[in-house]
Amino acid sequence: MLWIGIDVGGTFTDAVAYDDVAKAFSYAKASSTPADPTIGVLDVLDLLRVDLRQVERFVHGVTIGTNAILEGKGARSWMLVTKGFRDVLEIARTNRPVLYNIRSQKKPPLIPRTRSLEVGERLLYDGTVLSPIQMSDLEAVIEQLPNQSDLAVAVCFLHSYINPEHEQLAKEALARLRPQAFVSCSSEVLPQFREYERFNTTALNAYIGPLMRRYLSGLSAALAKKGFQRDLYIMTSNGGVSTAERAAQLPVVTVLSGPAGGVAAAVHLGGILEVPNIITCDMGGTSTDVCLIENLRIPLTNEQKISDYANRTPQIEINAVGAGGGSIGWIDDGDILAVGPQSAAASPGPACYGRGGTQPTVTDANLVLNRLAAESPLAGGRLSLDPELARAALKPLAARLGLDEITLADGIVRIAVARMVSAIKQVSISNGFDPRDFTLLPYGGAGPMHAVAIAEELEIPRVLVPLGPGNFAAFGSLISDIRRDYVKTRTMNVTNDSWAKVEAAYQEIELRAMNDLLAEGVARERIQLRRSAGMRFLGQSWELNVDLDVSGESADHLITNFRDVHERRFGHREGDTVEIVNFRITAIGLVDRPVLDKLEARERHADTVMRWREVYFNGAYMRTPVIRRDRLVLGEEIIGPAVIEESGSTTVMAPGWKAVVLGHGELMLERI
Repeated sequence: MLWIGIDVGGTFTDAVAYDDVAKAFSYAKASSTPADPTIGVLDVLDLLRVDLRQVERFVHGVTIGTNAILEGKGARSWMLVTKGFRDVLEIARTNRPVLYNIRSQKKPPLIPRTRSLEVGERLLYDGTVLSPIQMSDLEAVIEQLPNQSDLAVAVCFLHSYINPEHEQLAKEALARLRPQAFVSCSSEVLPQFREYERFNTTALNAYIGPLMRRYLSGLSAALAKKGFQRDLYIMTSNGGVSTAERAAQLPVVTVLSGPAGGVAAAVHLGGILEVPNIITCDMGGTSTDVCLIENLRIPLTNEQKISDYANRTPQIEINAVGAGGGSIGWIDDGDILAVGPQSAAASPGPACYGRGGTQPTVTDANLVLNRLAAESPLAGGRLSLDPELARAALKPLAARLGLDEITLADGIVRIAVARMVSAIKQVSISNGFDPRDFTLLPYGGAGPMHAVAIAEELEIPRVLVPLGPGNFAAFGSLISDIRRDYVKTRTMNVTNDSWAKVEAAYQEIELRAMNDLLAEGVARERIQLRRSAGMRFLGQSWELNVDLDVSGESADHLITNFRDVHERRFGHREGDTVEIVNFRITAIGLVDRPVLDKLEARERHADTVMRWREVYFNGAYMRTPVIRRDRLVLGEEIIGPAVIEESGSTTVMAPGWKAVVLGHGELMLERI
């Protein structure tokens, strides 16, 4: 039987197929089709040449919801709110977007107050009903909603995270009166306190709901026509997978779907190679995503934003920057060279692709510097690169700056590297970590090409390049477990006397989590439940998330661990009473994972070096070997400078570095 993982990026759609009988992998890469991503998915499946009737597991990383939010192309949504609270999204938080600019304005809400309709109902903070919901009033409000096919409605009532009864009544009424509507209830999307964050996350879910529902429905139908007979799974932002049915209901959990696959794969590979501390660097065509992994634990956060909109669903703590292979070089208002976040994306793509692009990109710059070449195996050899088109794109910008094309190309690459270095500093140094204590793991089509330059800037001593880095995120979907997150808001002081109540609160959530996974067909012995808690010192406004599985089963251990986390984040551990405000459970359904074959010891190939070419390093061209990665053998050592090519990616190794081939074909790059 076959397992398939697919990751849709801004420029390319990547796929990995694994034959669990032959224990063999195959890879494919096709151009993404932003207008209809289904086409790119079907194209890459055709390139894999697999029989979908033989596919047992199909996992898909999606960008539909992400792109809709970033581009402002979601559904025209409506909101039902408690009477008197129609301005929650409008008011948001009182923080200024730019601290010292009194004229700066907040981003307009996803759902304006003109489409926020008030419903007469009210709950108290403890869930007690103060004013019962009046069905006649509710129905009259619903009748004001347009009767259209792509109607999206967010239902956000005050304190519904404690008592969801009124929201459920509204959902039932909407099902009767507007059966075609996509309904998103805050008590289902994010059942925790803080009204603005809960309302906005629910609004995001409604905003992308109709689009995601159409896409997943269309993709499922297209796959079924080709013989696929199993459930489709979707990569989610927390590093796990979910059924397509659940992803269609809660699409907001997929906004980091693609990047999450790469992080999951990094944790898997780190476990195999006993490399516990990793900084990932996923550089694709439009952006670079970085993540810090300590002790092989996927870092989750509930404090992320997307396009300045709060999204409080659990998601991997990834920092994204607009620096990818397709990022465009340009001159800002100060006549200074800048790179990104504008991107040539999949269409037209970098100028050297010959698809109509005329602006200089990072890929064009690397081609001019000979780090890529016309014969480089981009997109599995199905995409040719034209150096003359790259130079033509660079010339106008170089003339404006008074530079030659080579100097400009070097500058574009250096600026792109600087932006990625800055992103890594934010997830490491800003959070109390020294990047020199970590191994850099680059992937994506362009990650290994820039990894050594990034490592030199940050003084990172080792770079681990995985096998098939261009398809690494797609591989990550194959090794990701089913994962669901649960939260319950309840404020409770942490003392030894209250520990029984803490235990009871967790057991209540665990029972629900266990039943949900059992209903999805996960065997009981393959279910793991992990506890964490949102904690703070009494009097603080915001909490930190603390794992309980490393804290022991007592209040004292939990308090100590919270103080440790607090000290790392804020530099001190003072405070009196500690309280829990959010009880969290992560339910994991373990899946079988692909087996990575170990390389057998054998003699070195005589034709490892395909050719030699002049490659630009440190201000000059140097005669550099171009090496076939698939011909490297276990333990083989390569001294830089060198360019190591494979299908889907290129590793560029500067002078002063060496690479060693590890047990499964990975490359470990180290300073000499």
